[in-house]
Amino acid sequence: MNIVVLVKQTFDTEEKIDLRDGIVQEDGVKFILNPYDEYAVEEAIRQKERHGGRITVLSVGPERAGEALRTALAMGADEAVLIGDDRIPVDEYSVSRVLAAYLAKEPPDLLLAGLFSVDNGAGQVAVRTARLLGLPHVSSVVGLKIEGGIAEALRDAEGDSEKLTVRLPALFTAQQGLNEPRYPTLPGIMKAKKKPFARLDLGDLGLSPDDVAAATLRLGLSLPPARQAGRRLEGTPAEQVARLAELLRGEAKAL
Repeated sequence: MNIVVLVKQTFDTEEKIDLRDGIVQEDGVKFILNPYDEYAVEEAIRQKERHGGRITVLSVGPERAGEALRTALAMGADEAVLIGDDRIPVDEYSVSRVLAAYLAKEPPDLLLAGLFSVDNGAGQVAVRTARLLGLPHVSSVVGLKIEGGIAEALRDAEGDSEKLTVRLPALFTAQQGLNEPRYPTLPGIMKAKKKPFARLDLGDLGLSPDDVAAATLRLGLSLPPARQAGRRLEGTPAEQVARLAELLRGEAKAL
């Protein structure tokens, strides 16, 4: 089974966000493999243990994203591919076009990814990629059983669950609870250094900057306003209600 896992490098979840002039500062920041992608990598390893095959971890990003790929290799993936090119915009549509171009040349039997990345939470890249490839997809998966080219997926549905059956090849995005990701061992880390690691750019995929032009434009980025101190409303209950309505209408613009 040819298994591909889409991964991303993100800020460590313990990092404090430093925003200056609308730009997130990266100096001295610790980066990690996106936590939801860890579930996807772990599931790929478990499916390989059951069915055999080879696991490729695939990412689009700068050179430092190679650290996240090395983590996935140390967990047990077989090879890694990093597509890095300054001409690729930081845009979900653009990244999905790049991933689809690579995967069209190396079609997977099973495509896995995290439900979303913890840095922007959009959850678009994986499902956009599946759409471009014409693959069925199931998101927020908390259980996955594959037998004879048919997958039974249990997905989280806002407090409930749904069971879906799809034929491979297909994409599944991993939700917390799918499994318990393993920690890279020292032997795994040492082996990861010797595993195949390919670096590609747009030219290698036959794409031009026009092919991956961004579909969205960020006009600005800012931190939420500082939380104000609470207020105590005085007077009778009726007077308090009237004052509350006045504040919600005039200051909060909520009414």
